[in-house]
Amino acid sequence: MLKKLLFIFLFLFTNIIFSQSDFNNILKIELIKGQDKAHPNSNFKFAVKVKINNSWHINSNKPNDDFLIPTQLIPLDNKFQFAHVVFPKAKELRFSFSDKPVSVYDGEFLIGCLLRIDSEIQIGQYKVPIQLRYQACNNESCLPPKSIVDTLNLEVVENTTKIKEINQELFSEINFEEIALSSKDSIVNELQSSSLLISLIIVFLGGLALNLTPCVYPLIPITIGYFGGQSEGRTDRLFFLGLLYVLGMAITYSIIGVITSLSGAMFGALLQNPIVIIGVSLLFVILSLSQFGVYEFKLPDSIVTKVGGAKSGMLGAIFMGLTMGIVAAPCIGPFVLGLVTYVAAKGDPYYGFIMFFVLALGLGLPYLLLALFSGKIKRLPRSGEWMEGVKHIFGLLLLGMAIYFIKTLFPQSVNVYFLPVFGIISGIFLLFFDKIGNRVFLFKIFKIIFSIAVIGISVYSIYPKEKLSPNWKIFSEEEFNIALSNNKKVIIDFYADWCIPCKELDALTFSDREVIAEMKNFVTFKVDMTQTFSEKNEKIRNKFNIVGIPTIIIIDSKGNEVERLTGFVDAKEFLKKLRNVR
Repeated sequence: MLKKLLFIFLFLFTNIIFSQSDFNNILKIELIKGQDKAHPNSNFKFAVKVKINNSWHINSNKPNDDFLIPTQLIPLDNKFQFAHVVFPKAKELRFSFSDKPVSVYDGEFLIGCLLRIDSEIQIGQYKVPIQLRYQACNNESCLPPKSIVDTLNLEVVENTTKIKEINQELFSEINFEEIALSSKDSIVNELQSSSLLISLIIVFLGGLALNLTPCVYPLIPITIGYFGGQSEGRTDRLFFLGLLYVLGMAITYSIIGVITSLSGAMFGALLQNPIVIIGVSLLFVILSLSQFGVYEFKLPDSIVTKVGGAKSGMLGAIFMGLTMGIVAAPCIGPFVLGLVTYVAAKGDPYYGFIMFFVLALGLGLPYLLLALFSGKIKRLPRSGEWMEGVKHIFGLLLLGMAIYFIKTLFPQSVNVYFLPVFGIISGIFLLFFDKIGNRVFLFKIFKIIFSIAVIGISVYSIYPKEKLSPNWKIFSEEEFNIALSNNKKVIIDFYADWCIPCKELDALTFSDREVIAEMKNFVTFKVDMTQTFSEKNEKIRNKFNIVGIPTIIIIDSKGNEVERLTGFVDAKEFLKKLRNVR
């Protein structure tokens, strides 16, 4: 408290004795381009050269004391936002008004900037005002916060026009790639300094860890449902079919990852395309019909003969894996987000394919084991009529997954009832109409318990419950800018109806009373990214550089993005992050 009072006294005293002309002479800036032109949907590189008069310094972008004003760089045109700002390393100096070292810049230094160019921007010339906000101090006192503005002359050209890099010697002093990657995920820094073999091991383990994220949960009943009814039961054949399943998943996952990282699209965006959603749902329906004996999924006999007698399931296993790659793709988290950024920085599609392929192998390994386990059900003693009853349960699981995906195409007020109603109907069907396997006493008991559990869970999910939630607003550019201009703290939640972690956030984090109370200090926006390919959503996604869902952006009262959370965060951790925002 004493040092804050001392600082205020020095602030007022300095404000009296220094004239406006004194303020203007302390610091000068110059904008330097790193390239001659810019393409839509890209980042434009430039630098701010700052020159501070002798005996003066300014606070760094991250001062050591809360009461000190940080240095900020802000584009004053709402059509442009910074993708990255690279500040130099600050100096730690001691002054009379603080009992610990103060983080400052002095002399002459460079601030590197990547300006985000929206995909919808018109071709032409632009003048973008760039503002530097700072607080200047000398060894004895500090001046009031001040800002200085310079204009960046920017030309946006067609994507076919070649871009030329300029002032390369100056920009060699700024490591954009290192800062960009470290801000995404610390594990990616390990990839930079590791050999290819070590990098692949790290990525494989990262893929394995993705199985702890909730958005892979749908793969569990899908895998059990498919292999539980399609396999022949022999261990070698089960292993081969499971390998094809994982291989198909890896191929799709890696292709999506490379396209995402090299094109700037959102990771897993295919699952928001209605055609893809309908296709995936139809696949589940078709596969479920095989569980009810409508057909047998197998290769033609002519092909079976040519490949040496391999039987049913090969085509289905690899096709299922290709489809499940799309289902698994939204499993976005800090690791995947960092890997997308890393591959994009490399710019090598072959390297990117290998990285995402190995990542998907790690993700798929448990499902290879699950395939073996599921298929082994047919090896249980006295396989017979009761096994047909098991196949019916698997068929209902696959139908449930079809409904899970197709319901996202309907309004939320209606689609919340789809799965519960299906669960109730399925439970009643198994209890009273499906008599297959009931002569096996243990299976009959299992089916009764299973059916009652499904009906109970379904009824509970329909039953009205008190829903605690923050006061979310639908995102609008106008309200967002008003909040920033009024120095309000902002939270933006990017979610989608198909996103399981998003639902966990709503149910477990955003429903917490302490979290809701703290969020009243913020202006809170929700952005529905279920239909990403809409023009409005694409514009918002590009503006905030959203790579995956869920993404939560927290902005402080000075307009700085202080946190970007990807994946599920529990209430305790989220509350801690909110309380640290000033």
